[in-house]
Amino acid sequence: MSVEHPWRVAVDPGLVVQRTCDHLGDLREVPANPAPGCEDCLAEGRTAWVHLRACLSCGHIACCDSSPGRHAHRHAQVSHGHHIARSLQPGETWAWCYTDELFLRPA
Repeated sequence: MSVEHPWRVAVDPGLVVQRTCDHLGDLREVPANPAPGCEDCLAEGRTAWVHLRACLSCGHIACCDSSPGRHAHRHAQVSHGHHIARSLQPGETWAWCYTDELFLRPA
C-alpha cells in the first residue's frame, strides 16, 4: 500500500536513477510564519540571520546555512529523527533533507 506524503524528492533531470529519501514518514506541516526569527539566535541574543527554516518533525524555527549560526543544520544533526526542514521564505515551496542532501517539493 502506498502512503501519501505532502513532500516528494525533487526530480533531478541529470540522473538516470532518481535518489530517494527515507525520512518522509513522520513529517508534519508548520504554520507559514510561526516565529519572529531563529529561535536559537534569539535565545543567544542575536538578531542577524539570512533565511529561516522550519523543522518538519517538530516545527523548530532556525536559520539557514548562509546565516552565522547555521542553526537549522545543527538542529537536524543533534535532534534524532529531525532530518527535514522547509523554507519559510515567502514564495519558496521547497524543503531539504539534511541527511540525504536532497531537495523536496510539495507533492
